[in-house]
Amino acid sequence: MIRIIGIDPGLRFTGWGVVEAEGNRLRHVADGVVQTDSAESVPERLRVLHDALAALIEAHAPQEAAVEETYVNANATATLKLGYARGVALLAPALAGLSVAEYGAKTVKLSVVGTGGADKNQVGLMVRRLLPGATIRRADAADALAVAICHAHHRASRNAWSRSAALARPA
Repeated sequence: MIRIIGIDPGLRFTGWGVVEAEGNRLRHVADGVVQTDSAESVPERLRVLHDALAALIEAHAPQEAAVEETYVNANATATLKLGYARGVALLAPALAGLSVAEYGAKTVKLSVVGTGGADKNQVGLMVRRLLPGATIRRADAADALAVAICHAHHRASRNAWSRSAALARPA
């Protein structure tokens, strides 16, 4: 069994979700959102984000992390700030010694919903179906759980491929 933290980075709201995966079976552990105060300076908001993610990693003890890649939008300043938050989302688990995987939004949607063009509502509905009992309050948390689910699926596929490749090697 592996415990995975998924992170959907944002400077204002960073979603996080923790799942346990054993083969194709998934279990919801926890989820939520780290919110920063937009009245604070960017460095202070990044510190708050880092400290919160570090505390979550310590509290939930995941073995691996997965972070959603950011998209570029028309507003360069907003894209840059999102990039700062993503940097913290990559750094916090790396500092805790976790391996960190990155997935694009289309890959996450394809893994969870079955189509790369799914909207946020479809992702949220499918996450709730895949993780019965999860009480997800914000779309950011559902997105983070989707990233964790995506990683669990890709990880299981990678492990199955590695085992079959090892069996195919001559002794």
